[in-house]
Amino acid sequence: MKNRKIALLGLFIALAFILSYIENLLPLNIGIPGAKVGLANLAVMVAMYTIGEREAAALSLIRVILVGLTFGNISMMMYSLAGAVLSFFVMLMAKRLKIFSICGVSVLGGVFHNIGQIIVAILVLDTQSLLYYLPFLIAIGTISGVIIGIVANLIMARVSKTIASM
Repeated sequence: MKNRKIALLGLFIALAFILSYIENLLPLNIGIPGAKVGLANLAVMVAMYTIGEREAAALSLIRVILVGLTFGNISMMMYSLAGAVLSFFVMLMAKRLKIFSICGVSVLGGVFHNIGQIIVAILVLDTQSLLYYLPFLIAIGTISGVIIGIVANLIMARVSKTIASM
């Protein structure tokens, strides 16, 4: 079973990397720096519910590093890592509480990813005026979280059957 999990983790890493690449190609400009849909979180959500929480945590960390080294810089990696860690921790707690649907867990992930990035930006830039972005980022995180949650739920319905039969 361990070999299967490793193989699946590799596939999820590749998928998250490709989704990040696609998202970098999308010309999404809504006037807020760093606002994205979070397509790669699809892979993290599905992995968390199908192959395991530790594997999903590894996937999230590896994705941030790979995408940062390929498409960004150390600064981008720092913001992304803060968002990914906080987001993953909140999603994990929400999943374990079992009071949120997959969509609800995804919304929390989207919102807290943005909160993590704002916290780092406030610390790095030493200005609290960035808190004015927070309501907009919470709205964007909620909308993208719903979209990612719905798609993840659809994917999980198909993927979990395949993984269970392995």
